This record gives sequence, structure tokens and C-alpha cells, in this order.
Amino acid sequence: MSDLSGTPGAPRPLSGPDHGTRARVARLILEKGPITASSLGERLGLTPAAIRRHLDNLTVEGMVEARDARPTHGRRRRGRPARVFAITEAGRDAFVHAYDDLASNALRFLARTSGPEAVGEFARSQVADLEQRYKPLLDAVPQEQRVRLLAEALSNDGYAATAGQAPAPGGGDQLCQHHCPVAHVAAEFPQLCEAEIEAFARLLGTPVRRLATIAHGDGVCTTHVTPRGDGASGEDGTPASKKAIRQRAGGSVHQRDV
Repeated sequence: MSDLSGTPGAPRPLSGPDHGTRARVARLILEKGPITASSLGERLGLTPAAIRRHLDNLTVEGMVEARDARPTHGRRRRGRPARVFAITEAGRDAFVHAYDDLASNALRFLARTSGPEAVGEFARSQVADLEQRYKPLLDAVPQEQRVRLLAEALSNDGYAATAGQAPAPGGGDQLCQHHCPVAHVAAEFPQLCEAEIEAFARLLGTPVRRLATIAHGDGVCTTHVTPRGDGASGEDGTPASKKAIRQRAGGSVHQRDV
């Protein structure tokens, strides 16, 4: 990943006397956004004037942008629309580690000299460490708590993950990763994403499917976790046909079933 502090046109690092608080504001927008200024202030314990100052600075720096909030349930209130703040692509990049170019070049060399299958083997080896660390934690809790615990473990590793009930028909859980340290590399080498969700399926003990990824240009990496015993998988635990899953999940064009 490229060095953001020295690359022309890259976002400026979060610096200055208020950089600690401003970084917390930016990270909360990354994890929870789009979000209102009042919600940010409440969560961080900041006064309206303080949160406005940080938001103004982050907006000037290109880290966040203000938008009109979408009306809930299709109903638009009278008066001025509420404003929410969302992370920009530049803001997301400010949280990315600085080894993009080196990693991409290394994987291109590996694919050229040893073939695409070597990239997949490398991706699985990278995920193996994460899986080995997470497995004892998840095995120690009931099945219904594993998605939440996986999200907490991923957040501790910098993925800004959250977990909740899936909004799609059919139930299940939804795991969202609001930050991906290797998004730019994964855009060229999807084997990284594939190895990750294969590990998620093993850790959770149930089929999962990737509905969206930051690497594909989505705002969040979204993974649907199938309830145990759900009809989305066969008796042997294998996923149902992609056509059937797409019909249930709304037809996302870059789903990955595991």
C-alpha cells in the first residue's frame, strides 16, 4: 500500500494538537457512518461546538463529507433535511497501511512465476494465522454468540467490524467490516477475499456468503451468515445453488458463497 504521508494528492495525516480526538471522530464515522453530528458528540462526549470544529477540519481535509440524510420509511419530514457525515475514499485510505504497492508487486510476481493457484495458496496461508488465533475464542462460546465475537476479534485487528441480524428474508446474521487493510490489493487479487470468507465459514461452522466488498467499490464488506440448519445449505452443509441464494439475497452481482 502506498505511503499516504508522502504521496502527492494523498490525504494529509491526522496531525496537530487535536489529532487524537479528530482521529477518533474520523474512525467513528468510518465505523458507524453516515452519522449525525449530534450522535457523534454524544458517543464521544464532546460539546456541539467541539464536534463541529472537528467535522469542519475533517471536511476541509477531505476526510469526511456531509450529506442529506435519507428519509426513513420513504417519508420526508418538513423543513431542512438532517445532515449526516460519511467517510470519503480519501478518509478511508488514511486508515490503510502503507504497503499497497509492495504487496501488489509481490503478488504479481508470484502469479507470473508460479501461477494464479500460488496466489490462492498464499492468501490461505495469510488467513491461517487469523483463523488459528480466533478459533479457541469462538469454540468457547455458544453458536449464537460467535458472529458477535468474531466481529469483536476483527475490530481488535483493525477491521472495524460490527455484527447484527441480517435484514434479508430468511434470517441469519450479518457481519460488516467497515475497514479493509488490503482493499486495494484485494481489488486485483480476489483470492484474498475468498480465503477470508472460507475461514469465516469454518470458524462459524455454517455457510456464509459475501454480499459486498470494499475491494469492489462498496462502502462496507458485508457477509451474510446462514443460520445453522437453514435451507440455504444441503444436508451435508454445502451451500445451495448460487441462483437460489441470489434470489433470496436480492441478486447481488458479486456474491461469493462458501
